[in-house]
Amino acid sequence: MRILVVEDEPGIASLLSRGLGEEGHGVTVEGTLAGARRALELAVADLLIVDRMLPDGDGLDLVRGLRRAGDGRPVIVLTARDRVDERVEGLYGGADDYVTKPFALDELLARVSAVARRTAGDSSGRIEVGDLVVDTEALRVWRAGEELRLTAQEFRLLRCLAEHRGKVLSRTRLLEAVWDVRHDPGTNIVDVYVSYLRTKVDKGRAPLIHTVRGLGYVLEDR
Repeated sequence: MRILVVEDEPGIASLLSRGLGEEGHGVTVEGTLAGARRALELAVADLLIVDRMLPDGDGLDLVRGLRRAGDGRPVIVLTARDRVDERVEGLYGGADDYVTKPFALDELLARVSAVARRTAGDSSGRIEVGDLVVDTEALRVWRAGEELRLTAQEFRLLRCLAEHRGKVLSRTRLLEAVWDVRHDPGTNIVDVYVSYLRTKVDKGRAPLIHTVRGLGYVLEDR
């Protein structure tokens, strides 16, 4: 799982990065709200751990912004504030869990696993875009009722586009999310696989995979 940690205290940020990394997660650390927002534009995150007291504002504002935009990715909020009303504020602000400092790393890791399981359990595993259905649990795809045969890599690319339906994803972001490769200006693998997908998903039908010139690709029913 890819986790974005938004924490400005170096010791805590390092602890979380090391602990989560040892559990097999990919971790990105940002120390400000501005940095977190940039990171969310540039990279894929499956779960966020957000401190409330950041140099440029309240981390809960980031969570509220995600929820207003319809982004349901799980968020765990960290804070030194231990008042009940502030914990309630965090949960009503869109957080999935609320952890007060100081905390034991084992507890935080357990909460990450619990939140990930809980939010995954809320999903049917089906993503629908127009007449396209992507079943993320059965790893199957249908278009207009016809099942499509995709390779594993094609499915991963389509799933990434479907999970961010309506949002333009850059080639760099897709390269990192699907192939786990940092920016490589010399590769056209994303374009090649988008072409493969279009042949199977869009051929003979109204297109769902669209190119946004100079920016990337978006999956949406226009």
